[in-house]
Amino acid sequence: MERRDFLKGAAAVAAGAAAAACGMKGSGGGGEGGNADTLSAERNLAAEREARMPKAYQAAPGARMKLSWKPYELQLSHPFGVSGNTRTSTPDVQVKIEFDGFTGYGEASMPPYLGHTTESVCAFLSKVRLGGFSDPFRTEEIMDYVNSLSKGDAPAKAAVDMALHDLFGKLLCQPLWRIWGQNPDNTPDTSYTIGIDTPEVMREKTVEAAGRFRVLKVKVGTPNDKASVSAVRSVTDLPIVVDANQGWTDRMEALYEIYWLQEQGVVMVEQPFTKDRLEDTAWLSERSPLPIFADESVQDLDDLKACRGAFDGVNIKLMKCGGLLKARQMMSYARAVGMKVMLGCMTETSCGVSAAAQLSSGIDFADLDGNLLISNDPFEGVLVQDGRITLNNLPGLGLSIKK
Repeated sequence: MERRDFLKGAAAVAAGAAAAACGMKGSGGGGEGGNADTLSAERNLAAEREARMPKAYQAAPGARMKLSWKPYELQLSHPFGVSGNTRTSTPDVQVKIEFDGFTGYGEASMPPYLGHTTESVCAFLSKVRLGGFSDPFRTEEIMDYVNSLSKGDAPAKAAVDMALHDLFGKLLCQPLWRIWGQNPDNTPDTSYTIGIDTPEVMREKTVEAAGRFRVLKVKVGTPNDKASVSAVRSVTDLPIVVDANQGWTDRMEALYEIYWLQEQGVVMVEQPFTKDRLEDTAWLSERSPLPIFADESVQDLDDLKACRGAFDGVNIKLMKCGGLLKARQMMSYARAVGMKVMLGCMTETSCGVSAAAQLSSGIDFADLDGNLLISNDPFEGVLVQDGRITLNNLPGLGLSIKK
């Protein structure tokens, strides 16, 4: 076929398609004006489709972003014990980004081991100037600026990142999981954390949790590990993951304990040694019958690259890495090098937990229960139904403010 004939054929096809798309206006198929009932039904269907379509957002001229924050103390429902300390509250800073009548929410949570304080978070946020940005959709550009303001301050940066993404989703009127192509049917069960306590209290906490969750997380890393795990196992047969929080010291004893833990129905071990002992961790991972996951050893993508080969998987937390953009980069890298992925959290409100949950489709493990450990959550967000993370259809992070 010559080019001229091809173009003629294409033009004819295009004309036919255009006529079909327009409904062959003026040719109702049964006389002048067409069938009135058919046209009315088509108009109704078109109106319904139009009502369901997301509207293209256009900001008001001159609209600028405004950042604000306030300290907030998270009150734990029960004393929370890990290897090294026990606490009844966690300092937190609540963050808002307002733009053209919309508000995005974020938070910075500061458990003691991270080394951040309310004062350090507020000091960093006071340096952030978002008024120069007129387009909230340029999330990478904005966060590049925010990240350039210091080398650390991950919780504060995570708070800005969360609020920016919440705003982003609200402007598009879609939840982040949908914008990112996540499948809400593929979210995992979340573990529920049983902190270090007396065996009696740990049994009570386990009984309380066992009816609502299908995986439990037990804090270990003390001389009483076997008593702790045995107390939990005495009242449930649910799968258990254990977190040593850097509490183990001898690698041979750790290996013996892992074999015992496997016999108790434990399925994963998190952060056995201090974060600098990568050679010992690699030795343990090579011999362990259970996968070994990094937590404190990996804060950001550079740490993850340095730990490649020492761990089987990584626990990614927004408060450690600095937000959703960084977390997505770390997840991509981990998958590329054959590591398993876990999403975790600190003691947080539903704001931080719901942010992480937007990435939860298809991951290997989840520990997104921080909002369930506190008594003063100001938000409602992601739900746990029969132990499984359940995403909603609300825009952005999927948050509602409690009244």
